[in-house]
Amino acid sequence: MYARLLPTPTRSIFLFGPRGTGKTTWIRDRFPDAATYDLLDTGEALRLSKTPGALYRELADRPPESWAVIDEVQKVPELLNEVHRLIEGCGLRFVLSGSSARKLRRRGVNLLAGRALNRDLFPLVSAELDFKVDVERALAYGMLPMAVTGEDPADYLRTYAETYLMQEVQAEALTRNLGAFARFLEIAARQNAQATNATSIARDAGIDRRTVQSHFEILNDTLIGFWLPAWKLKAATKQVRQSKFYFFDAGVARALSGRLPYPPSQEEAGPLLETFVLNEIRAFLSYSGRHYRPCYWRSYDNAEVDVLCETAAGFAAIEIKAARRWDRRFNRGLRRVRERLGDHATTCYGVHLGPRPARWDDVQVLPVLDFLERLWNGEVLR
Repeated sequence: MYARLLPTPTRSIFLFGPRGTGKTTWIRDRFPDAATYDLLDTGEALRLSKTPGALYRELADRPPESWAVIDEVQKVPELLNEVHRLIEGCGLRFVLSGSSARKLRRRGVNLLAGRALNRDLFPLVSAELDFKVDVERALAYGMLPMAVTGEDPADYLRTYAETYLMQEVQAEALTRNLGAFARFLEIAARQNAQATNATSIARDAGIDRRTVQSHFEILNDTLIGFWLPAWKLKAATKQVRQSKFYFFDAGVARALSGRLPYPPSQEEAGPLLETFVLNEIRAFLSYSGRHYRPCYWRSYDNAEVDVLCETAAGFAAIEIKAARRWDRRFNRGLRRVRERLGDHATTCYGVHLGPRPARWDDVQVLPVLDFLERLWNGEVLR
């Protein structure tokens, strides 16, 4: 059994994370005595949407500093006014969980003005499994708890993809044309971890460019994916400024792309390994409270660094290759970005699928699990 690394809060939080990351299990484990409202229950959601004030009447007599949970709070955002009253007037503390911040952001609802902190729950990470991870399986099926522990991860992920389309997108009326969105989703998943070309995606999906941009907003708002921005060096050198889009989990990306029935090809392996490592980096930064912003860097002559992150100690530059043997040519982007950063302290890492660590010039080359152990020990992004 695994223990989740997200710390138990001492004050109210908004807890966000994609479906299937284990938010409900985490809440039950950390707050077994909390009053709980599950808004996935249609009857409960309808009752509270008609009379939001019922929440105050039902909780106002609870002892100060006791906890209450509202699961999928975005379904009845009007409840946040009552939550505000209960925090201020009664001293209650809340866990407000959800798999989408879209409604909360777009309807201008009461976001509690700092009375609740934002926290994120990610899929399982290597540190939660004591670094006993089958990397090949993680690339094929990802790190959602049910994909890691279930007997049939492929079937689970197929159901996950269908549920996302039907419950998250169609039921919430996020788009009028579900068929066009499904086509876009498959193409976007096949371009996971690549610099996004909205014009090409629009052509392949049979939709216009503005619709592609709107659809990417849906993926970002429902936490299915995120943008990795291009690092903008101060030096007056030409460089790519186009962001890359990553899905939050390698297995989900494969499910949405229709590739689950097949083992990952060599062409897929590189983006999948990038997705796996980058999401571990994001989880580490979130759980450890380090508010660094990972980026990538690429010049117009295609010298590239997969992850570049400025930290309090300098820069960490990370190149990720789905290769079992490191090659000196993989260091090209790392050398270039170190030159561009000049006097800034820059530590360079190579991450690969090989079995042994090595040092190539000024690059520390590590097997993926060795790198992740150093990451979670605080040695990489200090």
